[in-house]
Amino acid sequence: MRIEEPAHLVGVLENLKIEIPSWGFANTGTRFGKFLQAGAATTVEEKFADAAEVNSLTGITPQLALHVQWDLPGGLSDTTKIQKLAAKYAIQPGSINPNLFQDQDYKFGSICNPDPGIRRKAIDHLLESVEIATALGSRDVSLWISDGSNYPGAQSIRKRIGWLQEALQATHDRLKPGQRMLLEYKPFEPAFYHTDLADWGMAAQLAQSAGPQAYVLVDTGHHYQAQNIEQVVAWLLHLRLLGGFHFNDRRYADDDLTIGSIDPYQVFRIFHEIFSEPDAEASRGIAYMIDQSHNIKGKMEAMVQTVTTAQELYLKAALVDREQLASLQSEAKAVEAEECLRAAFWTDVRPALREWRCSKGLPENPLQALRESGYVKRIEKERKERNAMLSVTYA
Repeated sequence: MRIEEPAHLVGVLENLKIEIPSWGFANTGTRFGKFLQAGAATTVEEKFADAAEVNSLTGITPQLALHVQWDLPGGLSDTTKIQKLAAKYAIQPGSINPNLFQDQDYKFGSICNPDPGIRRKAIDHLLESVEIATALGSRDVSLWISDGSNYPGAQSIRKRIGWLQEALQATHDRLKPGQRMLLEYKPFEPAFYHTDLADWGMAAQLAQSAGPQAYVLVDTGHHYQAQNIEQVVAWLLHLRLLGGFHFNDRRYADDDLTIGSIDPYQVFRIFHEIFSEPDAEASRGIAYMIDQSHNIKGKMEAMVQTVTTAQELYLKAALVDREQLASLQSEAKAVEAEECLRAAFWTDVRPALREWRCSKGLPENPLQALRESGYVKRIEKERKERNAMLSVTYA
């Protein structure tokens, strides 16, 4: 397929903005340990600096997602510092992510803990997170609830449903006009018998119960093997409950690999479902966010690579001839319909992207430009000693 309408494609590219995560620049690992990188960000300012560099190379990442416990350990009192960093680096605070999984008190759950004092502590953290979002001008408060249990009979599943509803209702009621609460689900890990918020159906019901400012967030790694994620996306669009994505890729479970590294066709199919939505209002507010753990790849290279890959797959999905596809589907021409979809996926959109970047004064090849800029070598030199000191902590 040839790209015939550059004007149309420019419009498509202008619409795509991707929020990148602060934790994607920091040292991360698995439950078995961390492998430290010399250039990993060790402070929130370094995260803003790295995000600004990615945006200068790609032009589509103006927001940085923040994790309250990691980026604002002082809570609301740290927002002034964040505001100054946002102004200094021309990067806006994105979604605010509460932490309901790290404190020792949360061993048996946070907002679903059988201890009412611990539930109150967790709810207070959620309410403060909404205030942080308000202070920083952030639209979305993004909740991942890792609560659950490991053994049958260990916890009352039904009681925990009620506690979950109470906490989400309290959080929703604190939202200001224009703000949203995004509910992220996950079938297992760290809980292995039952997870309190385990799938998109539970998330959708809880969002509807909480109120009109609650939506569902789809993490592409938070599904069972072989689940049809684009069908989930289609349903959430139909219900007007799709709030956003955490994009990553996986081979087995929640692997948090770079987007498209294992199955780029899946991400393409997800974007296709979004482009197929006839009501523009249903898809206009979708937040495209990255949630990845760059344990092996260099932090900066992985982030630039994943942003540009997302851009390519988004553009490929925009090329689908949906009018022709609908006609073929109505005639039940299975092979022809599939080939219509595949034709767009196999189109090389990189020349069009290079042309668009040049028109914006951006480097044609962001990854190559990063390597040639010397930025990675500079931050490795500046941060090497601080990261080496962390090895004592993680030993």
